[in-house]
Amino acid sequence: MTGIVYKSTGSWYTVKTKNGKFYECRIKGRFRLQGIKSTNPIAVGDTVEFELETKNNTETGIINRIEERKNYIVRKSVNLSKQTHIIASNIDQVFLLVTIDNPPTFTNFIDRFLVTSEAYSIKTVLLFNKIDTYDQETLLEVKYLESIYRKIGYDCIEISAITGQNIDEVKQMMLGKVSMFAGHSGVGKSTLVNTIEPSLDLKTKAISEQHMQGQHTTTFAEMFDLSFDAVIIDTPGIKGFGVVDMEKEEIGDYFPEFFKLKQDCKFNNCLHLKEPICAVKDALENDVISYSRYKSYVQILEGEDEHYRTDNWDNE
Repeated sequence: MTGIVYKSTGSWYTVKTKNGKFYECRIKGRFRLQGIKSTNPIAVGDTVEFELETKNNTETGIINRIEERKNYIVRKSVNLSKQTHIIASNIDQVFLLVTIDNPPTFTNFIDRFLVTSEAYSIKTVLLFNKIDTYDQETLLEVKYLESIYRKIGYDCIEISAITGQNIDEVKQMMLGKVSMFAGHSGVGKSTLVNTIEPSLDLKTKAISEQHMQGQHTTTFAEMFDLSFDAVIIDTPGIKGFGVVDMEKEEIGDYFPEFFKLKQDCKFNNCLHLKEPICAVKDALENDVISYSRYKSYVQILEGEDEHYRTDNWDNE
């Protein structure tokens, strides 16, 4: 039988078949994907093949094959920095929620996420949430960030999950697609999903409490069918986003504004650091590209983590 993974709890996977029936499935023995050192070999969104077995009058499935993924969003694992965690796979688009404060979303985080989505050719839309709570100064900051990312080619939408501002525009973009919602804990993902589809009634939580140091908490993404021909993948809150599996020479290719200028650099393998005749550095000096974007690029290139604690997940 074949189905799509809708939920993962680490050892059990909820799989939906084409006829709409759900089965609880597990992996038999050790299961590794060639070329991917992942803490979770199967992710939400995967298409899998499984066989049914009955024990104690309970019918469950044994997953024996994963179909090739068209894409996936991957990040550093929570507790093992050399391994990766696949957040979700086979995604049509990602909505990345951004808040200026309560909590703050830094450009470094946005850029790291965008680099990963660019690497796997996943369209990403920036949703500036809680727009109804901002004063004039904060709204100007929103406009400034929108100008940076719109100039590069990213769609930016100002929304309020509370008042419903521009929610219909988001729903229109979701029609006929699998959309993943992502962002820090507390940015309003669950509130937004509940506004889009109230019947889901996802649990929401206030801005995350401090984790106990050393405690390893694992949470997982989950897929939902909506009532208006759309599918969403709701993800846990991400505190940090470590970029993985990229060669230094290719990182700049996932900054679209850098990639456009690359042909004008003197060297084909220019890293846009100290090389002579660099079109990217010239553009930076002439304010053609954003300093915050260049700073994010250099930090990723040098392997720096974000400046706040990373690699913990919270439920929102």
